[in-house]
Order: sequence, then structure tokens, then C-alpha cells
Amino acid sequence: MDHFLIFTNKSKDTNLEFTHKVTNFLESHGKTCYIAHFEEPGNDTIRPDAVMFRTEIPDKAQCCIVLGGDGTMLQAAVNVREKDIPLLGINLGTMGYLTEIDKNHIDAALQRLIDDDYIVEERMLLSGTKVTGESKEFTALNDIVIARKAAVQVIKLVVYVNDRHLTTYLADGVIISTPTGSTGYNMSAGGPLVAPQSNTLLITPICPHTLTNRSIVLPATEKITIEIGAGKADRIQEAEASIDGHFGASLVTGDRIEIKKAEKTSKILRMNQVSFVEILSQKLL
Repeated sequence: MDHFLIFTNKSKDTNLEFTHKVTNFLESHGKTCYIAHFEEPGNDTIRPDAVMFRTEIPDKAQCCIVLGGDGTMLQAAVNVREKDIPLLGINLGTMGYLTEIDKNHIDAALQRLIDDDYIVEERMLLSGTKVTGESKEFTALNDIVIARKAAVQVIKLVVYVNDRHLTTYLADGVIISTPTGSTGYNMSAGGPLVAPQSNTLLITPICPHTLTNRSIVLPATEKITIEIGAGKADRIQEAEASIDGHFGASLVTGDRIEIKKAEKTSKILRMNQVSFVEILSQKLL
């Protein structure tokens, strides 16, 4: 590979120290670099999740090197999915399940990248479609979350699989996750951890108001539909769909979102053939 897009989170690389380190190394080896800056919204932003960052991807770009954390990787994945180019994550954040390379080992990782010494993992994506009202389509690498909008009370979420009723949750929301996203919000909500190469869909309720509701693991061939039910006395309930942590659509009683495995995949470069169990052991201490 000779042409690289450097996708930098300026909130984590404020002085562009690591960005310059990467570009200087690659350019010293005769490579071409294009830089895209992504800056996380500040606390003064009214809706920090309302806008997903977009940047033009140069036609010549053959690889996207991401400097930031897992959130930056998710942003980058949205940007490059139509170009079908792989991503390599350099972790400037905390946990770093998606960003494999430690910031202290950048040179060694880039040398292996130049030497074509890596493996490519294909990660499944979610395709979501709001099929009622104003139709909208979404793509997610981690998850699609449907949660109550502002009211304190729980909402009714009716879940269908292949258009057949599965269950109804009274909860703060529900998470539909990929295996990659199993270590994100799904994990925080008590959902199972799944190896990222698995071909499954995960359904995890958020704070369900019952002791019997559990996560459900389905084959990735299934179609999941979430319908917003009516509240007490048939009151209209309001909810929001979030796509990889960013605002996707407003929902009300009667609205439905269909979720299934996307046709496209996201490609992640791996330098080390470390098992999922070893990664969990390191991250979870």
C-alpha cells in the first residue's frame, strides 16, 4: 500500500504529535498521506450526538490509519465503508478493543504495515431502516440502540424476529449489537461478550423492569423489528434511535425500525494474532 488516509481525533491528539509521527514515518518511506481531522463535540454542545462526522475519502486511499479511541474507529468506519478500505487503529484512548496498536509501538506497527505483515478481519455491520413515517436508513459497526427520549418512565418495546412476535420489553431501551459491539454498550448493560468473528445478532434490554428478561443471541440471518408501543392509557411514547452512539432518528408510538446484517463489512487490520480471550484478559484485568 502506498496511499494512506490518517483519521485523527484532535481531542485526543491535541498537538497532532502522533499524527505527525505517523505521517513522517510513512512519507520517509515514500508513501503518500492524506489527513482528516475529527474533533469530538464539547460539553457546551446542545446535542453532542446529533451530527456524525463526514469527510471526503481520496480515491487513491488504500488504508485508513485511525488515531484516537474506539469511538474514533466507529466514526472512521462510517466514512470509509463505501470505499471498502481497511482500518488500522492506534489507541490514544482508554479500553481500545478496536484500536489495537499502543501509541508507544507506532513505528513497529507501521513497519509491519509497509511490509504487508498483517491480517485482515472482516467485521459484520448492521443495516437499520426506519420503515414508518419518514423513512431513514442507517449503518452501524457496533450497535443500534432504541431508548426512551426524555421521560423518566419506561417505554414499551415490542420485538419481532422475521415478522413474528418474540417478546415485549418494559425497559429504558434495547440494544441490537454486532459481535464487535458486544464489548461496548451491550457489555455495560449486562449483555454477553461474543468473539468479533461470530456471525450473530445480540438483543439486550436496557434496565428492564422485570427479573426474567435476558439477552438473546440470534443467527445473523434473522431480521429484527423493534416497534415503539403505547404507554399507560394508550399515551404516546417518545424514543430515539442511536447509531454507534450518535443520533439516528426520533421515534413515537407505532414507529418501527427493521435491523439486519448489512451486505457490506468493515475491514480491520490486525498485526498480532492474539485470541479474543487474550484480549479480554488484558482489557478486563
